[in-house]
Amino acid sequence: MTYYLLKRLLGLLPTLLIVAVLVFLFVHLLPGDPARLAAGPDAGPETVELVRRDLGLDLPIPQQFVRFFSHALQGDFGLSIRTKRPVATEIAERFAPTFWLTIAAMGWSVLLGLVLGMVSAVWRNRWPDRLGMSLAVSGISFPSFALGMLLMQFFSVQLGWLPTVGADSWRHYILPSLTLGAGVAAVMARFTRSSFIDILKEDYVRTARAKGLSETVVVVKHALRNALIPVVTMMGLQFGFLLGGSIVVEVVFNWPGMGRLLVDAVEMRDYPVIQALVLLFSLEFILINLVVDMLYAIINPTIRFK
Repeated sequence: MTYYLLKRLLGLLPTLLIVAVLVFLFVHLLPGDPARLAAGPDAGPETVELVRRDLGLDLPIPQQFVRFFSHALQGDFGLSIRTKRPVATEIAERFAPTFWLTIAAMGWSVLLGLVLGMVSAVWRNRWPDRLGMSLAVSGISFPSFALGMLLMQFFSVQLGWLPTVGADSWRHYILPSLTLGAGVAAVMARFTRSSFIDILKEDYVRTARAKGLSETVVVVKHALRNALIPVVTMMGLQFGFLLGGSIVVEVVFNWPGMGRLLVDAVEMRDYPVIQALVLLFSLEFILINLVVDMLYAIINPTIRFK
């Protein structure tokens, strides 16, 4: 296990290099002149040229990439063109709200999705299955921005129970986490149902039932662990999507997170912030996949990494 972990960690370096190249090239293909934006609309050509030289944009593309990648390895992503503050500081201030919002959304959505999926699989083609899958399809089909505005209209505007914007207290997390986690709960429910249906057909499950064990013991003790292996993979992917893809929800609720920061950076052509955020989102997916692989051996001890 230790050898496998070290091997995977070393394998991150070429993956990060490829991602860094793609991010760098993509950002530089965006329209607009960041030097002109940083200098301001009233700046003359000489001022714009000085700003371009200060940002290193006058260098050849290969030299710009080497400079960007070498500094990124040290945690230095430069200064934000928009705020003139270190990019690392900008991201650090926005990371916590996005992280805790993701944790809150994943917490209830995974629990609800697992329960709905298990119940739908055990009572397959009966009313609990039809009800659970109807809710799942609704959760997948309904756009997150529309759900967010609907929840705000009902619970904030009409009833006045919950705040609409900000991240000052636990009450501010309720509506964004419900909006963000609805689609995840739906996906988890359908994926868990499919996995459980396959597991419940296995010979060892039939043997457990033939021994006279209760259906609860069969499902929880014998079927759950094996059914969780593909579900954990989906959980990891969904966590990565939420951590890096909550842009729409953060815009709807004016959430002070990384999604909102990315939107502002794209609008202002803030290259350093865009590069750092996209690189961070990619690193999050890589590390989450590594954690998921480690969890496989915990869930099912018969799995061995060679």
